[in-house]
Amino acid sequence: MAEVKIGKLCLGQMQTNCYFVYREGESEVMLFDPASAGKHIADKLAENGFSVASIVLTHGHFDHIGGADELRSVSGAKISALAEEKELLEDPWINVSAQMKKPVTLACDEFFHDGDTLSCGSVSCKVIATPGHTAGGACFYFEEGGFAICGDTLFAESIGRTDFPTGDMNTLIASVEKKIFTLPDETKLFPGHGPATTVGHEKEYNPFFS
Repeated sequence: MAEVKIGKLCLGQMQTNCYFVYREGESEVMLFDPASAGKHIADKLAENGFSVASIVLTHGHFDHIGGADELRSVSGAKISALAEEKELLEDPWINVSAQMKKPVTLACDEFFHDGDTLSCGSVSCKVIATPGHTAGGACFYFEEGGFAICGDTLFAESIGRTDFPTGDMNTLIASVEKKIFTLPDETKLFPGHGPATTVGHEKEYNPFFS
C-alpha cells in the first residue's frame, strides 16, 4: 500500500502550521488547523490535485481556527474538535480572538474524544487528549506514518504557553509525559508552530523535561 504523507502550509500572523495528511495517490486530505484564508487553502490544495475531506482542530485558539468557517463553506468538509474544547471555540474571549480585535467563534459539526479513531479515506489516526495549553487540546497519532500532529502542546525543545484561559502548566506537563512520551522515540512530531522534532529528541533535550 502507498505511504501516508504529510504536507504543510504556514499561515497567518502567528505563522501557524496547517497540516494536511493523505495517502500517496489519493486525493482526499485530512486538514488540521486552518489558521486563516480558508479559500486559499482549498485553492492551493486543488492546484495539486487534493480536496479537503475533513477539518480537524488541535485546539481552538484564534490562530488555529481563523480560516475554518470559510474552508468549510468552500469544501463542504465538516469541522471536528475534542469535546472539551466546545466552550473555548464558541467564546471569543476564551479563545483570545477578542483580545486580538478580531473576534472569532466557531461551531463544530462533530466532537471526538480521547482514544477515538479518525479516518479519511484509507488514512486513520488515534486521538490523544493532551489538555494543558487549553482544556480541549489534542494530538493525533498516525501510527502507520510514524508521526503525530501535536498542535501547541509541544514544540521543538519547548512547550505551549499556559497563561491563556483554560491553560494549566501542571496539566500540560503531565499530558506530554504520560501521553506523548509513551509513543516510540522515533515518532516524528509536527507542532503548531516552528520545526518538526521527534519524541526521542524531546525526551533528551527539552528543558521542561530534562
